[in-house]
Amino acid sequence: MNQQVPDSVRNKNRGMLILIVVLFLGSAIVAGVLRFAGWMPEGTRSHGELLQPPVDLRETTLRLQDGGEYPWDPEARIWRIVVPAPANCGQPCVELSEGLDTAWRLFARRADRVHTLWVGGMPEDAVRNRSIREIAPDPALQAALPRSNDPAGVPVYVIDPNGFVILRYAPGFDVGDLRSDMSRLLRLD
Repeated sequence: MNQQVPDSVRNKNRGMLILIVVLFLGSAIVAGVLRFAGWMPEGTRSHGELLQPPVDLRETTLRLQDGGEYPWDPEARIWRIVVPAPANCGQPCVELSEGLDTAWRLFARRADRVHTLWVGGMPEDAVRNRSIREIAPDPALQAALPRSNDPAGVPVYVIDPNGFVILRYAPGFDVGDLRSDMSRLLRLD
């Protein structure tokens, strides 16, 4: 009971099989070319400077302004925004604190998983919220943060829950960019 398939049906089936293979391989080739050309979709790029390799701060002991120790606790899954502000920073730091406070509030239900580590004294007029931990100035921390003594102003850094500095934002950055990057990181974590 071997039935012969008509040539027209066989040719149609071969044509469909070839079309499927071409569509699959064609899209894979286009994706490979785009990937190796360095193109990335807009939604997957971070606005901050990705630090390669990330800076390891796990062995660094941070002290709070009141003398207590700030613990690294990877199990708590806390992300950290670090502001290494110079003494007498003044109005630029007040504006930065306002922007960081707004960004922190926009994290909504995930806001409790973000601490802002303000290194050095905060200006009197700075906005304070429950995420802020004032850290005592530490030369070892200052030296570990890439280009922290930027003459253009105060950079900001993002530290992952494990204690690695992964992003740097140049002085004068748009705080909305930090909020966008942090929101993406908080969703992934």
